[in-house]
Amino acid sequence: MKSARERMDIISAYRDVGSYRGAAAICATTPKTVRRVIERHEAGGVVPQRKPRSRNYESVAELVSGRVEKTKGRISAKRLLPEARAAGYSGSARNFRRLVATTKADWRRDHHRGRRPAVWSPGEHLVIDWGVIAGLHVFCAVLAWSRVRFVRFAVDERAETTLSMLAECFETIGGVPKVVLADRMGCLKAAVVADRVVPTADYVRFASHYRFRPDFCQGEDPESKGIVENLVGYAKRDLIIGCDLDTGEPGRPVDLAAANEAARRWCAEVNAATHSEIAAAPALRLAGHELAVLGGLPSLRPRITGPAVIRKVDRLSCVRFGSARYSVPTTAIGTRVEVRTHADRLTILSTAGPGAGMVLAEHRLVGPGEASVIDAHYGGPRPDRPVRAVRPKTADEKAFCALGPVAQAFLSGAAAAGSARLGTELGELLGLGQAHGEQALLDALARATAFRRWRAEDVRSILAAGAAAPRPRPAGEALVVDLPSVPTRSLADYALADYAITTDVEGDAS
Repeated sequence: MKSARERMDIISAYRDVGSYRGAAAICATTPKTVRRVIERHEAGGVVPQRKPRSRNYESVAELVSGRVEKTKGRISAKRLLPEARAAGYSGSARNFRRLVATTKADWRRDHHRGRRPAVWSPGEHLVIDWGVIAGLHVFCAVLAWSRVRFVRFAVDERAETTLSMLAECFETIGGVPKVVLADRMGCLKAAVVADRVVPTADYVRFASHYRFRPDFCQGEDPESKGIVENLVGYAKRDLIIGCDLDTGEPGRPVDLAAANEAARRWCAEVNAATHSEIAAAPALRLAGHELAVLGGLPSLRPRITGPAVIRKVDRLSCVRFGSARYSVPTTAIGTRVEVRTHADRLTILSTAGPGAGMVLAEHRLVGPGEASVIDAHYGGPRPDRPVRAVRPKTADEKAFCALGPVAQAFLSGAAAAGSARLGTELGELLGLGQAHGEQALLDALARATAFRRWRAEDVRSILAAGAAAPRPRPAGEALVVDLPSVPTRSLADYALADYAITTDVEGDAS
């Protein structure tokens, strides 16, 4: 902006020359500046009002305002642009986005919800929520007044899991609050009538047992329980990584026992540290003030299970659950059993007889298509190789296998080596046994098996060799050889005849 002296110089120069351009040349400025200074001077020193410029979206401003009002500020400019085009708008999409953004900002300013900060009372509210990351579910709860935090991991968010986590939370805290606030979880919600949530019958029975009132947030209003939303976000972003729970291998499940142990250590650490919001340690605040006003725990925890799952034990001594197999003792084959799950564990109980309700087996949950097998259910560990017994059918096969394990071992080895003439040579081998004796044939078969000679001619050669055939011994065994006897002589027979020893002059012996 020009100073007062510069403006007076411009006015004086304009009066002298009478033109904008001439005055601008004298004052070293532009004709436009001279014109503005002269117009302001002639108007009495007041800046002339600028005429408002029309916008190309004014024709559709009412349409946009109505749609924003109807959708409560949620409609986007991209969705509204085709309607504006049909109504005659011909400007750019960028200019139209400005109109929608301005209209939505004006609507929000006039329709603000007017939130106020929460005022918590000791022993009043426990706020719970679920989060999930990479297939691992995390249950979070915050005791609102003292800010005590509770975190556990699970494999699902079913009603049984949620109620079990809630029961463990009460036991960890040491009491029961008056109200448990949750969002509209599908596992705890039976229906919604007139925007009021109807809890499930199991949740009502659970709340009656622990003597608290279940409460639910307003729909689409996560801010009403932001005190636990922050904890869920931290558990998903940092707690799982800090506890080293990510295996990094697809398909490899996380060890929930180790995960929950790490969560317990983390909760003990953060509850003992000073909380920035309340400037106190949550654990000390709970023990010093809030624990005295919490409701007492019942003497027994209720049984938290869904409908009974009954399975029949198949011929493999297994039951199927979740497209996976779980073993039970072989004595339960053909009976019906009850299957229960909790967290990452599966329990199988008997349902009939004097042992009804007895635990038959406990397994860790496995993925679909997998099998959890306990060797003790089958009487011992699984053999390294499958056992396939020899089952003779023809007369020659039955007579040959009747010779005993040595003959069966020879038969199995010959079959594995691909001896195509084995079936036709069994009769010949039986004939060799009749000619040389059964024991001689068994010895020959054992030798043929050791040297992997599977033909009948090889066995005949071994029988023909008889005792002259070499019998190798495994390494490390003593070699015992029968030596032939020979006549002996006395040592006198080996005495030398008498002879003279002469010595010459030079000392040489001859």
